[in-house]
Amino acid sequence: MARAIDYALYLVTDRAAARGRGLAGIVRAAVQGGVSVVQLRDKDAGTRDSLRLALELQALLEPLGVPLIVNDRLDLALACGAAGVHLGQDDLPCELARRLVGADCLIGVSVSTPEEARRATGEGADYLGVSPVFDTPTKRDTPTATGLAGLAAIRAVTHRPLIAIGGLNEGNAGSVMAAGADGIAVVSALMAAADPAAAARALRMAIARGRDRLTPIPSRGVAPLPPRGGGAGGEGAGDRDR
Repeated sequence: MARAIDYALYLVTDRAAARGRGLAGIVRAAVQGGVSVVQLRDKDAGTRDSLRLALELQALLEPLGVPLIVNDRLDLALACGAAGVHLGQDDLPCELARRLVGADCLIGVSVSTPEEARRATGEGADYLGVSPVFDTPTKRDTPTATGLAGLAAIRAVTHRPLIAIGGLNEGNAGSVMAAGADGIAVVSALMAAADPAAAARALRMAIARGRDRLTPIPSRGVAPLPPRGGGAGGEGAGDRDR
């Protein structure tokens, strides 16, 4: 059954950006400021260390109604009771992950082209992470930046919620939302912020301004779909099985 999720401000954790500060404290402050989804990305840690952190974050976020997503590691997501898992193009295929976890686990998939978006939608992804929209120093192994036109082209081929990531901040969040994103994902803009709560509040305001604009962006000749529906989660429950 599809879940109604507020994807507007999606935080991706990063130990390096935290500069020695505790991740749980940064996450708590960011949620107080308006973060609505948290992804644990902990690629360089061992399994047990990552599991400890995942359990800590799940205990923090679950009472607040904020979904925890685990990057790459379906086993850790299941072990800590997280709301879902986020998969890259080189990770476990979405279709196989869906067979393993059933309908109740959220699955996000990173995409950078309309073709990847169509495939992930057909395989049962709940949301798509469009990455990178702008060039970013946080990840170096990413495809060429899509830009706003590339984001709009992906918007034209799927009704799944789109989470833009890559070089996003208070200054460009509004234009990304206006181009068709349902939310933005940030790393250093919150993980490195001196005041994560204040930074999150500023991002939420920029997101709201972008939603008010909703300026059409050229979509590289891709025919648009009918208007979106289905509330915050993007589509009705039956749509995921297409």
